[in-house]
Amino acid sequence: MFEPITTVAIDAVSPSDRGFTLTGQGADRTEYRLDMRFDLPLDPRTRTVLAELLSQSDLTISRRGNRNS
Repeated sequence: MFEPITTVAIDAVSPSDRGFTLTGQGADRTEYRLDMRFDLPLDPRTRTVLAELLSQSDLTISRRGNRNS
């Protein structure tokens, strides 16, 4: 079972060599950064559309819960 840790509102999306870097503030007021990499090349139009979609998103970070609980 996975337990949610926080939800992060994405504030910025920056292109990287093979993907994007997303940054934002979590509900816990901590700054988070997520590096996304793709194994396939992205054409400029796809990169633009993905960046726009990701910039309008929230991420929920979860972790596997303790099996003894």
